[in-house]
Amino acid sequence: MLKLAVIGAQTLVGRELVSALEACEASVVPLSIGALTVDEEVGDLVVFAPSQLLLEGLDAVILVGTPDFALLEGFPGRILDLRAEPEARIDPMPLAGAWPQGTKSLRGRPALEQVLALIPSLLDGVGEVGGTHLRSVAWLGDKGLDGLVEQTLAVLNGEDPDPAKLGYRQAFELVPVPPVAGKGRLMEIRVPSFHGDLLVLQVRAQEGHTLVKKEAPAGVQWVDAAPSSRDVAVSADLLAHFDLATDGKAAVLTLGFDPVLWGVLRPTLRLLGLM
Repeated sequence: MLKLAVIGAQTLVGRELVSALEACEASVVPLSIGALTVDEEVGDLVVFAPSQLLLEGLDAVILVGTPDFALLEGFPGRILDLRAEPEARIDPMPLAGAWPQGTKSLRGRPALEQVLALIPSLLDGVGEVGGTHLRSVAWLGDKGLDGLVEQTLAVLNGEDPDPAKLGYRQAFELVPVPPVAGKGRLMEIRVPSFHGDLLVLQVRAQEGHTLVKKEAPAGVQWVDAAPSSRDVAVSADLLAHFDLATDGKAAVLTLGFDPVLWGVLRPTLRLLGLM
């Protein structure tokens, strides 16, 4: 049985991660990013103040929050950095397969990268891909939820929302973000919803090929209509809809996914060999 610690277990993402790991029969020590009082403990999850003593004998430490890094000095096991802003000098987790042998530390990848990597397993004959990523605030965890709630209440009270927590105005707004250099033809639009990201992709076939839909891989479900963000929020699967042009050379591929599930939970279980 794997023995793990989750640092930041009192956060939204941390609680989900602890629950997913325990369901796979891993032994999990939930640690906070600071000492907690009894009143600050959340539900049935008992969170411990971090100490080096609690890390003894563990196989891996997963960072969801930022600890005092003196805590990890001399830790012999693996370290997975899943914070929103991980250590850039650490290599990112692979998009497929288990933890690379001989590697001690890895950082997480955005859910978007994990989902885009699925396209070859969904369609044959893919050439060019471009489109729009409708991004919810779920990727920010508790910070995203709290920020959206605060901004929404401000708008409903006729006040100007404070963008400090999210870094941008979100409530009742659609916020386009220009494509990042090197990220291809993909426009990000931040939408005023908490859960459920959508990718609306224009796909063109390779020269001399046509696009063909494949059998859905594990964790993916083909659906008869393009999913809404609400459909995604209540589904454990990635929802995929394929609208093919009559000549088979172009299509619209709509993918709906939970960014916490696809950016944190599934890749962590895969890396640790728990799925």
